[in-house]
Amino acid sequence: QVQLVESGGGSVQVGGSLRLSCVASGRTSSNYVMGWFRQAPGKERDFVGGINWSGGTRYADFVKGRFTISRDYAKNTLYLQMNSLETEDTAVYYCAAYYSGALFLYARTRDYDYWGQGTQVTVSS
Repeated sequence: QVQLVESGGGSVQVGGSLRLSCVASGRTSSNYVMGWFRQAPGKERDFVGGINWSGGTRYADFVKGRFTISRDYAKNTLYLQMNSLETEDTAVYYCAAYYSGALFLYARTRDYDYWGQGTQVTVSS
């Protein structure tokens, strides 16, 4: 079992930045994919981006180079740096993970086995 706890959410104005963190505990190792998803009210949970065991990343198209995912293996922590935030980025952001030694990185919610409780990000104009 892996437990994931997100932090760093909050309120910011358009054009601002936030950095989300996700700390993993339990049965942790480097051989798992970690990702970020988000869910706005009344909408489905969407893939934001992810990172595999070797540091390879994959992003959703709407990120447009504004977000960066990184991970600190020593601290078992995943990060999401969000810049140039837009009102459309308002959502609950979730950290997720699944075990995999492959380089390919899935973007579907059903492929992720472990989820955090989410952290709210609100962007206002």
